[in-house]
Amino acid sequence: MSNNQLDFQDTATAFADKTNRELLEKYRLFKMMNSSFLTGIGTRVTELALAWGLPVKGLIKDTLYKQFCGGETIEECQPTIERLGRSHIGTILDYSVEGKTGEEVFDRTKAEIYRTITRAREEEMIPFAVFKATGVAPFDVLEKVSSGKELLKHDAAEWEKGKARVVELCEYAHSIGQPVFIDAEESWIQDAIDILVAEMMQKYNREEAIIYNTIQLYRHDRLEFLKKSHEKARAGGYILAVKLVRGAYMEKERERAREIDYPSPIQPDKAATDRDFDAAIDYCLENIEEISFVAGTHNEKSVQMLAQKLTDKNIPHNHPHVYFSQLYGMSDNLSYVLAKNDFNVSKYVPYGPVKDAVPYLIRRAQENTSVMGQMSRELDLIQKELKQRNI
Repeated sequence: MSNNQLDFQDTATAFADKTNRELLEKYRLFKMMNSSFLTGIGTRVTELALAWGLPVKGLIKDTLYKQFCGGETIEECQPTIERLGRSHIGTILDYSVEGKTGEEVFDRTKAEIYRTITRAREEEMIPFAVFKATGVAPFDVLEKVSSGKELLKHDAAEWEKGKARVVELCEYAHSIGQPVFIDAEESWIQDAIDILVAEMMQKYNREEAIIYNTIQLYRHDRLEFLKKSHEKARAGGYILAVKLVRGAYMEKERERAREIDYPSPIQPDKAATDRDFDAAIDYCLENIEEISFVAGTHNEKSVQMLAQKLTDKNIPHNHPHVYFSQLYGMSDNLSYVLAKNDFNVSKYVPYGPVKDAVPYLIRRAQENTSVMGQMSRELDLIQKELKQRNI
């Protein structure tokens, strides 16, 4: 392996588009989030304040929301899209309303996803659109379909309606040539999503990668699932398109497995997750003409490994089948340094009403506090840049 590794300590590149004031605001917020005690209290107080109708929306919007979200509407996200675009970083608009139910809400969400797909097609710096199946179909019905239970008349009708919305969105994305991710969710509803996405890929990924499934490698069965999905795609004559992530529901997964008493689907430890994530990247690289993939990760080691392997194998940095992706507001050292070195890179930019985005923001705060050293690393980089700027 050659030694021309990327310098992810290059804070001048990572924070080039941040003013001194923005950098200081980011530092103060991350300093608070670095304390699990403060994060715990802050998230509880936020939930209670919103539940009681207290006027905290402005405070949330000026702090957590501003750091991790693009705006309340697609139009409000435009400055963020342009700012990221100037550094050659793509935007993925993620409508972050979750946990809603009811036909009217599902139809409204579908209409909003339509708008994000359309906007992505119009804007060169929006490479992908994204949605969650639970945004347009009932969670409990997805759970029943995943368990293989026979659906009663009402549930069968709900499933058909939910499926029709997913099909409609995928059909539209294909008709305008716009790639779209379908996010992974909890393991007990994921089988229904996987079945649906495989059908969509078979139908719409004939010539290019349009529909992407998401694979959470913190599940011990997912590396095998990736390989079987590839075999199916090869046999079916379509391109497999996947977003590889470590995963987002670990505590919830383990808790449910304990409560209902079944073997946990989660890897025994982080080392096993890292091993499978990197093995999945290797597998996709070995089959790069048949698999289009996105490495959705904040893990510097995995990012460095993939960037190095692309260089070593003489695969163009901007190969259309390889993308890196991070969340907006985090790991700018990875995103901006990758972009500077001509790799395909994008940021997930959540948007939506402040109140509706709170579950997402709380998850971000809790994840960042629990991920070993993540917040400390972010803080070290910000401090380094503040020092370089003599602030």
